[in-house]
Amino acid sequence: MTQPDTAPSALIKALSQLLRPLVHLLLHFNITYPVLSNLLKSIYVEVAERDFPISGRKQSDSRITLLTGVHRKDVRRLRNVDAASADDTKTATLGAQLVARWTGLPEFLDKEGRPRPLPRLGGEKNSPTFETLVRSENKDIRARVVLDEWLRLGVVHLDDDNNVWLNTDAFIPDSGLEEKAWFMGRNLRDHIAACTHNLSEAGAPMMERSVYYDSLTPADIAELDRLARKTGMQALQAVNQRAVALQQASDSDPDATLRFNFGTYFFYAPDDAHQPEQDDEESS
Repeated sequence: MTQPDTAPSALIKALSQLLRPLVHLLLHFNITYPVLSNLLKSIYVEVAERDFPISGRKQSDSRITLLTGVHRKDVRRLRNVDAASADDTKTATLGAQLVARWTGLPEFLDKEGRPRPLPRLGGEKNSPTFETLVRSENKDIRARVVLDEWLRLGVVHLDDDNNVWLNTDAFIPDSGLEEKAWFMGRNLRDHIAACTHNLSEAGAPMMERSVYYDSLTPADIAELDRLARKTGMQALQAVNQRAVALQQASDSDPDATLRFNFGTYFFYAPDDAHQPEQDDEESS
């Protein structure tokens, strides 16, 4: 086990880089260091117990303390606490599944492969409706409940003929902190997990690539943003449509036990070399 004083300096530097925007977010929502410290303590114990066992031996409080540096008294307490159920993810996960179907299944697409506007209830005979979309994924929830929530979040809008239109080609709510936070947790978790695999695991590396340049003008950034959105969405739609088809074909296959996550992002900020210098002295 790597000790703090022998941990790779490159990894420590990378951690300091990725933690900065996280700490910015925490401070924005008034989440203080003690809150994060307690959360980290419980996660250290959870991951050590789950991911670092010794084959054929029961994981002990003492060994978890050795692995994590968390006091044995806290380890014992945290191991006896039941994990809270994540009931706030149901809306987000159902929404993601429905949008995946709407943007992936042929019956919900127009001739150009774009999501069709769906009649809220009835329409032409045998043509899909918003109600049939919801029932195709979950028969226990009313379509009106989903519609009202999506209207609140800005995911869809209604036209004068009571047709439901998808506002975006991916489930990115305009509002709704719980939904956005859920997607942030899932997407960043899997992105970091792919990096972790590539740094520490044997076997073929997972795909984890990016394109980055500096010394660009605001006009350059605007053009590249448009290009990234267009090509990124094309890639997401292509993978989504194939994934939906494969999922349906593998519905009864006992080997169908794996999940995947594929995403794109675009970020811009001032170059480090062009950041304003900080005054070392506090202003009076």
